[in-house]
Amino acid sequence: MTQKLNLSNVFSLEATNLSARRGEDLIFEGVSFRLTSGEALVLTGKNGSGKSTLLRVVAGLLRQERGSVSFTDSHGSIHQRVGEVSHYLGHRNAMKSELTVAENLDFWRRFLGNTHDTPAFSIDDAAEAVGLDGITHLPFGYLSAGQQRRFAFAKLLVAHRPVWILDEPTAALDTSGDSLFAGLIETHRQRGGIVLAATHQPLALSDVRELRMTGFAGVSAGVWG
Repeated sequence: MTQKLNLSNVFSLEATNLSARRGEDLIFEGVSFRLTSGEALVLTGKNGSGKSTLLRVVAGLLRQERGSVSFTDSHGSIHQRVGEVSHYLGHRNAMKSELTVAENLDFWRRFLGNTHDTPAFSIDDAAEAVGLDGITHLPFGYLSAGQQRRFAFAKLLVAHRPVWILDEPTAALDTSGDSLFAGLIETHRQRGGIVLAATHQPLALSDVRELRMTGFAGVSAGVWG
């Protein structure tokens, strides 16, 4: 499917010759890619192959052994702090159990703010987008694992970031949740966003590239049909 991009927000994410270690072991090396507005790259491979490590390096949460990561904005300015223009959704939901859903989302909305003048969702609209409107008054800890994961995804909507870095984003979800998230990711891409995701299963996304991680410095590139 051809993406209908917001041409006022054309930017790129680039990784050049990245390598990273876990303790004394070199997990991967020589990883390079470039993604522009509307593109998605999916990391695949078995557990321990370096998928999560690569995501954390790109997000600025781990220091790389070698190489660089940069973001070029719509004005052509290059930024080395990719985390400042990215959402990172890891295995943990990063929400406080004792706070209500609305309080959690309001915190992330105020803490992260918006970038690139792109409108973000209100809390109510974000809850509706993930199929859980009407229960934002409940404590986050009262919710099922699937509901918690949906609301963790909602925090990507209440504060706009052009780059989404997603580690097993559909964990704890049923089939309907998988489909809903795929639609939200596609909408983000249509608005000019970039997606970098790690998964053990296809995310039902169209026109994506694949980077297969094999662990201990191994990597191979390919394209999903």
